[in-house]
Amino acid sequence: MRCGKVLAGWGMVLACSGFIAPFVHAHPLDATERVTAPESRVELDRGFPATGLNATIIGIPVDSKGTVVLEAMIYKPDGHGPFPMIVFNHGKFKGDPRAQARSEPVPLAREFVRRGYVVVAPNRRGFSRSGGTYEGFGCDVTRNGMGQAADVAATVDFMSKQSYVDAQHVVVAGVSHGGLATMAYGTAAAPGVRGLINFSGGLRQDACTGWQDNLARAFGTYGEKARVPSLWLYGANDSIWPATLTAKMYAAYASKGASAQMVDFGAYKNDAHRLVGDREGVRVWWPSVEAFLARVGMPTRVQYRVDDLERPKATGYAAIGSVEAVPFLDESGRNGYRMFLQQHPGRAFAISASGAWSWAEGGDDPMSVAVANCQKQSFDPCRLYAVDNSVVWTNPTRTASNTVDWTANSKARLDEGF
Repeated sequence: MRCGKVLAGWGMVLACSGFIAPFVHAHPLDATERVTAPESRVELDRGFPATGLNATIIGIPVDSKGTVVLEAMIYKPDGHGPFPMIVFNHGKFKGDPRAQARSEPVPLAREFVRRGYVVVAPNRRGFSRSGGTYEGFGCDVTRNGMGQAADVAATVDFMSKQSYVDAQHVVVAGVSHGGLATMAYGTAAAPGVRGLINFSGGLRQDACTGWQDNLARAFGTYGEKARVPSLWLYGANDSIWPATLTAKMYAAYASKGASAQMVDFGAYKNDAHRLVGDREGVRVWWPSVEAFLARVGMPTRVQYRVDDLERPKATGYAAIGSVEAVPFLDESGRNGYRMFLQQHPGRAFAISASGAWSWAEGGDDPMSVAVANCQKQSFDPCRLYAVDNSVVWTNPTRTASNTVDWTANSKARLDEGF
């Protein structure tokens, strides 16, 4: 049994199963590469035009020669625009940045595409399949942020020249290390950038003496040269930032005369640092973001209907807490189900007839993650048993040949990039 935090696209998903994920080597993105991902499904019960997320991977050149190209995910409504734009900057996980998964901020993208935005998620130099090399600048966190901001600037500049982008209505946002990059970018923001959104921003450097003071000073430096207003969102139970440090960082930034608003959204699940990567987190951060967007002259009205994931209905097969009712499981699997029951909302548990099982919690689509992880250790098809607080399992029907017919199973997607 293997349990823990899994990197899925751009955030953390809690997962447990019996498989070991293979390492996938990432190679630099060619400037000519362009891959179109499937569009999201569309709701039919709202009075707005329908659109998919139109997810596309493009290459963004860092310089005019195109010697370094950034891999970037684009989400946009149907049509030619021009659309307002938000650039979202990813965080940094432990280990080799090159092995980090591509940034795919689907929960955030869905909310902004609904409101008619182009969403751009660049992978900075040295991350995922972007070209170049990650430069940390040792313990000089101020320079680190400015170095990351150079890629943000290249992204804003390149995208602002696209015909479908309204270059006069741009917001830049980021989480964790991407939040630091966002605030550093604010020292030289392009004229069309109207605001910055900092989700739990910073860079933790435990090996550096006085790293907390260094980080506060970095934000003070950025605040002294800030050109646009900013919104800061931090939670009370953040595993990376103690509340005393976030207050110190904000005070250093705002004391230089920068226009900034701090929002403490309290505790979120078991770690506030997960907020923006979770579908369930949207209801927490969107009200503050909506008010900020309106204040800086950015649109907030819903203009399109974009699909939310289709969740299977409860079947009444068993009570959610009935461990013994789950079919096919041995004692290890029953212990896994007990662990699943302790997880927060936004959770799913999958099983197969051969006894394979997996649960996942958080991210945008824990249902797909649970099924995909289960499938990696099973020759039989895996199906969802429970989602959130409902049992969604139904007994498979039997064909004339007395074999199990799985064709009526739920259509959980397998995330090939997981």
